[in-house]
Amino acid sequence: MSEKTQKTSWFKGLSKEFKKIIWPDKMTIAKQTAAVVSVSVVLGIIIAIVDFAARYGIDLLVK
Repeated sequence: MSEKTQKTSWFKGLSKEFKKIIWPDKMTIAKQTAAVVSVSVVLGIIIAIVDFAARYGIDLLVK
């Protein structure tokens, strides 16, 4: 098998695999995006609270 034949075969296989992909609809993408953003915001708030508490506790110990 020549190198050109291998490349052509690889690209044909890649094309077949891409045709198997089931792309989500807009509503699913919107729901998943909203979930990711909301979880990120909640975790950011939790981390900020823990950071504030830790900083406050360390300041009490140092002073």
